[in-house]
Amino acid sequence: MAINQDELGAKLKYYYSGYVVNKKIVNIQDIRQVPKFVSEHLLTKLAEEYEDRIGEKIGKIIELITNFYPEAKDRDKILDKVIIRKQTHKIIDEIKVEVDEKHEIRKAIIPSLNIRDAMILDSIVEENPELLSSGIWGLVSLRPSDPITDDAGNKLTLPILIDSFTPFHVTNIDVDEFIEKRKYFTMEEWIDVLINTIGLNPDVYTERQKLILISRFVPLVENNVNLLELGPRATGKTYFYRNISFYTRIISGGLITPAQLFFNIARKTIGEIGIKDCIVFDEIAKIRFGNVDEMMGKLKDYMESGHFERGPKKATSLCSLVFMGNIDIKPTESGYVPIEDINYSLPDFMRGDTAFLDRINAVVPGWEMPKIKKTDIHLSKNYGFSVDFFSEILHELRKKDFSSFLRDKIELENVTIRDEKSIFRFASGLAKILFPNKEINKDGLKLILDIAVEYRQKIADLLHRMAPGEYEKKKIEYKIK
Repeated sequence: MAINQDELGAKLKYYYSGYVVNKKIVNIQDIRQVPKFVSEHLLTKLAEEYEDRIGEKIGKIIELITNFYPEAKDRDKILDKVIIRKQTHKIIDEIKVEVDEKHEIRKAIIPSLNIRDAMILDSIVEENPELLSSGIWGLVSLRPSDPITDDAGNKLTLPILIDSFTPFHVTNIDVDEFIEKRKYFTMEEWIDVLINTIGLNPDVYTERQKLILISRFVPLVENNVNLLELGPRATGKTYFYRNISFYTRIISGGLITPAQLFFNIARKTIGEIGIKDCIVFDEIAKIRFGNVDEMMGKLKDYMESGHFERGPKKATSLCSLVFMGNIDIKPTESGYVPIEDINYSLPDFMRGDTAFLDRINAVVPGWEMPKIKKTDIHLSKNYGFSVDFFSEILHELRKKDFSSFLRDKIELENVTIRDEKSIFRFASGLAKILFPNKEINKDGLKLILDIAVEYRQKIADLLHRMAPGEYEKKKIEYKIK
């Protein structure tokens, strides 16, 4: 039975008041300068003030972003105003703070101005500790700073000071309250809430396609998941990861170095894997590694163990990895399928590496997804969670353990250790997003395990085709205890 989206929206607003947003309003105006979670945060904040005056809400957001988000061509104009003319200036940007160990001071990174050494008030960092980890988008006030002297008596000139900061994300998240209120929704209703939250219209997707969409959440809620998704262009793969979480970094094609990904020896700074919840390798066929042997060795070691080392640095990380690419498809009686084997969508140095492919936990069949074509058909017209709130929920769910809970209920058959680890890891992530309160009946368990086993079976089948002497043909099965 089809779900009444208006009734579902009213129910969501009732139980999660203050944390939902009308996705139709968000989709009216495409604000490209900033990520979706920034515009949705501003929209949520303006919702009460402007009630149902949609045009004014959007107008206020566009005005704010237009006035304060700096264009690349204005960099020197802004620096001239602050450094030379000694005036204050406000911008919108994603600010990250690093500790200068040598001088024992904090330095702020301002990406839009290509500044890595701005001063920042200690009070701002203490009020927003996430600045020291993943960075935060917000409204930043800049002014000229005074020279400072470090403990050794050296005078340091850092010309810009951040003297105020308004974060563009919701604070004081109560993940237990979020989990507790899940009980008021059926599984079908909850799935549609998640689809609306993504910004898509649940009425145009089949139940199977909805579950494929929700599979994309798994690396955001589960630690150390390695996912491969291949599908046609314009199915929302990149859009999802770019706009659903603060804690994701997308690397689109091009050259990737060990310094960028793992550890920069010269700067003594940790790479993206040590900072983010999820790294997405977009357009994977166009990815190039600066030192292929070193990068593949370190990547495979990390995918297996969660550990990495480079130079003097040895570290662990919980960051999940998503390898994403486009693939040509063809119609069959049962639906669309890839024209050629999925490993041909990978770059040469990954394509024939069975050890790398065996470390992929799941293959998401993105080739089954329809293209997103028309705003009034494919995009959500109803309420979903505001992305800034949901981003924090996803981040907090990573701290929950569902794997032991599932292992007590499920027994796998015809599996290797890597199969077992992959299936329970993916199933755990799917359980967190669908049943965060762990109230899962037998049908719910079957739904989760069917998907987790299917996605891992694709890897088992691929490995057998590539190296039949090393990887036997098998059918992975499970039973509920």
